[in-house]
Amino acid sequence: IGSELCRQIALSSPKLLIVFDIYENNAYEIQQELRRRYPDLNMEVLIGSVRNTARLDYVLGKYKPDIVFHAAAHKHVPLMEDSPNEAIKNNVFGTYKMAKAAVKYGVKKFVLISTDKAVNPTNIMGASKRLCEMIVQMMNRESTNTEFVAVRFGNVLGSNGSVIPLFEKQIAEGGPVTVTHPEITRFFMTIPEAVSLVLQAGYYAKGGEIYVLDMGQPVKIADMARNLIRLSGYEPDYDIKIEYTGLRPGEKLYEELLMDEEGLQDTANKLIHIGKPIEMDDEIFKQQLDRLEEAYKTEVTNMKDIVAEIVPTYKRNPQN
Repeated sequence: IGSELCRQIALSSPKLLIVFDIYENNAYEIQQELRRRYPDLNMEVLIGSVRNTARLDYVLGKYKPDIVFHAAAHKHVPLMEDSPNEAIKNNVFGTYKMAKAAVKYGVKKFVLISTDKAVNPTNIMGASKRLCEMIVQMMNRESTNTEFVAVRFGNVLGSNGSVIPLFEKQIAEGGPVTVTHPEITRFFMTIPEAVSLVLQAGYYAKGGEIYVLDMGQPVKIADMARNLIRLSGYEPDYDIKIEYTGLRPGEKLYEELLMDEEGLQDTANKLIHIGKPIEMDDEIFKQQLDRLEEAYKTEVTNMKDIVAEIVPTYKRNPQN
């Protein structure tokens, strides 16, 4: 998502594009690509972590960006179930630190990339992104100069760690193709489509909204696997077997894009909707954030219990 944001922003000839990433290989790849495609682009590629306040102070203080697109997050659901403190440290406090730096250095608009997994989350990754949405709405109420918004959507085809590259690899190896459950469904969109809608939502933003992208109809993962096998020239269940492995820790059978109580408002674009603000007490939430910060720093073993007290819609699987 971050790389595609850079591509589409580069098309508009920005005064300056700052690529900020902790992973130098990704940063290097997008730097080389954009230099080839847009030789006149004014671009800075910087390595650093959203968890490092001093680094954020330096970067935002030096370059004073107008808009921040915040896509930095741990996103792999089963991995985060096993390392919940890292999900909170990176996703929640990376967002909080970046949001505070945005206010400090006069950023006009802060756009959080969120996920359908934040809706009625059953895993710590989704709950952490729900906390990020809460931070964005709290910061928007507190800030007079920076507009904070979140954009929530489902899975994107071909992103890092997504299911299609995994299936392609399994097919190339002769199978089996592994699907967790015969009835599991997900919403899908292409990366360029998702990013173009993120940019439009950022343009619409007045501050405080959670934008929800219309992902169309959910797709059965088993059907997707069979179609990919056929497209590769094989017969599913005959040449290449499909193996069902069981739902992974924290995994849902289906994702929800909107919580029941949120309702929807339309925008000028029929693919972009607005959810209702999250009802919360900002002062209590700040105290809860302090508690969360202390918890991850001391490597507590009950992080999921603490998060469940703060995010009432987080419904843990008792086994996780």
